[in-house]
Amino acid sequence: MLVDVVMPKMGESITEGTILEWRKKVGDPVEKDELFLEIGTDKVDSEIPSLEAGIIVEILALENDVVDVGTVIARIETDESLVDISSPSKKPIKASEPINKPIRVEQPPSRKKKKVDSAESQNGKKFYTPVVLKIASQEGIPLNELEQISGSGRGGRVTKKDVLNYIENFTAIQPQGVEQTSTSSPDVLANSSFLPGRTEEMHHMRKLIADHMKKSIETSAHVYVMTEVDMTSIVDFVNENENAFLSRERYKLTYTPFMVDAVVKALQDFPEMNSSLLGTSVTYHKNINIGLAVSIENGLMVPSMFNCEEKNFLGLCRTVNDVANRTRNKQISADELTGSTFTISNFGVFGVTIGTPIINQPNVGILGVGAIKKQAVVVESPQGDAIAIRSMMMLSLGFDHRLIDGAGGAKFIERIRYYLVTMDLRQVL
Repeated sequence: MLVDVVMPKMGESITEGTILEWRKKVGDPVEKDELFLEIGTDKVDSEIPSLEAGIIVEILALENDVVDVGTVIARIETDESLVDISSPSKKPIKASEPINKPIRVEQPPSRKKKKVDSAESQNGKKFYTPVVLKIASQEGIPLNELEQISGSGRGGRVTKKDVLNYIENFTAIQPQGVEQTSTSSPDVLANSSFLPGRTEEMHHMRKLIADHMKKSIETSAHVYVMTEVDMTSIVDFVNENENAFLSRERYKLTYTPFMVDAVVKALQDFPEMNSSLLGTSVTYHKNINIGLAVSIENGLMVPSMFNCEEKNFLGLCRTVNDVANRTRNKQISADELTGSTFTISNFGVFGVTIGTPIINQPNVGILGVGAIKKQAVVVESPQGDAIAIRSMMMLSLGFDHRLIDGAGGAKFIERIRYYLVTMDLRQVL
């Protein structure tokens, strides 16, 4: 039976999508639930699984084509006995052709009759796709370590998801130091695809980010205030509880939920920061939906964590972990990339001390979280001043001066600092 493949609907507000990559060609077999297509929308890039097993006999939309939702973009013949790939045909397949006779599809010249389904190539070495090798290079994974990863793909092939899961699990069991450093070293970056003298089209994700950031700069009057936070108590708490937390929850305890918890409390005190500005109309939101900036392979996504005011600390930990993992694994939905009322960008994970992030429209504020680093600071006490080694962190708040004045921004970031340094850590877990 000839089955139509249509452009899927990725969200309530999504009406069209862009073909980013076909991972199969005409004449290639495809298994049910096999990822064979990547599409992009104005919200998210997604890997699409095949709903049927069979042979791809027609591709109707080329890469970079923008196609309306519901439009037929390919056809799959589920009865392989009707497909004859032994005799090439130069005639393109028409949708109106009867299917009661064998359908001939053109065999690509480079394609061999015997398909290698195993992860082992002819010379005994494992085969890795370019995307797997790229991730391994970016993360500093040597080939001998890559060979130890168990593959979940056909014939034991190591997939992109396998590598990402390996990196996540490896990171989870590492001791969490005070300094949050990048997983990419200068040597790794030197091996990336960004080579001098090379010219290429921007990735679809980068185009969306560029457009969104430009519009935000043109829309909002950006102003920034910064403050320093003593995170020593929280750092000590994480170090003391990380092993027990990892054993119980199966993911590591990070600093991000502490930031979210403090921001939610501060937003309840300053509801004007939990609003949206459209023209001259201000909407004060009932719920607190925190947007969390997540770095991915080709850029950045900001999924929303909804109704954070209803969650306790452990609930925030689970939500942060779930949303971040699904975003990195391209499992986040387009609807989850909208609806935020305030955004947090934690660039401290890359070792950066301070930054000035651009407001995520239509929010009126964004919090930048810097790296936690040990410093010699003056500690005041009733017994007098002293110099001590403390774990310090810089926070930066970007806000829309059309709605928020400097005093309001300063009070808000100071309230976040207050909730961080006075948090009752005996009650959080």
